[in-house]
Amino acid sequence: MASQGQVMFWSMTTVIIILAAVIALIIGFGISGKRSINVAAFTSPGNIGQSGLLGCTFEPDIWMGSIVIRWAKVGVAGLVHEFREGKDQLQEQDVVFQGRTVVFADQVIGGNASLELREVQLSDAGTYRCSVTTSRGSGAAVLRYRTGAFSTPRVQVQTSGSGHTLHCEAPRWFPRPTVHWTAYSEAGKCLPHAANTSYELNSENITLKVVSFLHDTTANATYTCVIENSIAKATGNIKVTASSHHSSATDFNITRETSLHVVNLNTESVSSSLPACHWMLLLPMCLLSI
Repeated sequence: MASQGQVMFWSMTTVIIILAAVIALIIGFGISGKRSINVAAFTSPGNIGQSGLLGCTFEPDIWMGSIVIRWAKVGVAGLVHEFREGKDQLQEQDVVFQGRTVVFADQVIGGNASLELREVQLSDAGTYRCSVTTSRGSGAAVLRYRTGAFSTPRVQVQTSGSGHTLHCEAPRWFPRPTVHWTAYSEAGKCLPHAANTSYELNSENITLKVVSFLHDTTANATYTCVIENSIAKATGNIKVTASSHHSSATDFNITRETSLHVVNLNTESVSSSLPACHWMLLLPMCLLSI
């Protein structure tokens, strides 16, 4: 028959085992409660001197106080931007980005973690990471941001004694773009054309003013000036028709149209349920398919 001491010993052992099991269950539930949330990033090239957008969305959370948004850039020691507890927290922001970043605070609750970057600089190009933590879990997405300069061209007709010349001008481009023209008659026939293009360095010593002249143009035709580089393509169309109330084709009616398209890169979303993990270690994996 067991002594009183043995009974107490086994009772305490049983209690310890039960407590250990309960603690293990609590820890297990806590760990299993953490999960990855979907975070997606997107962007377009930034235009030097203007405002750009680093886009990022995540699964919405009704608890504003639990949402933490951190933007970081490879090669920059401090943060690009941090938002938590319902407001900006810029104590760790790198000096390079001070006064130039804005989170859309009124849209965070709906899942918008996008960052506005003001006065875009050429050096802002690089790899960025948007990481989001909510009460549901955490996730991250990596994107590559490119910078340059691009603008829509203006095309006009210049008349001289030697004939009519089209003048295509765009104020700001970088890197240096290529320029080419197309010319088609009203019947759709390709017309011969010869152009002269020049580039002039602007005052900030980065961007270029582009000027191109197309000579020996005729009426009743459509001309297109195309300017493009690795990040953008712009076109200026001009339709030249002879006035019906004049017998001379030197009196033109002009119809203009311009367009600008930027070249977007695909981005890769990377989910994580380990917010304490240093994200720099994850970057090589994140970039494999970008």
